[in-house]
Amino acid sequence: MRVTYPSIDKLLDRVDSRYSLSVLAAKRAHELEAGEPEALKNYKALKPVGRALEEIEAGKVTVDSKSQG
Repeated sequence: MRVTYPSIDKLLDRVDSRYSLSVLAAKRAHELEAGEPEALKNYKALKPVGRALEEIEAGKVTVDSKSQG
């Protein structure tokens, strides 16, 4: 299976690496599954990981630079 939306290229404009993207998306997906409020009004994706990626693309979820080192 391949991620076609949102585009990996657009997502990598928001984060510095594929690793950071995968960690951020996984963390946000877990938050959504735990009942955290959604950051967007409408989503194309049904599953939490897809929704997390859409939030990252929209700039609603970002990497916390303070916790990176």
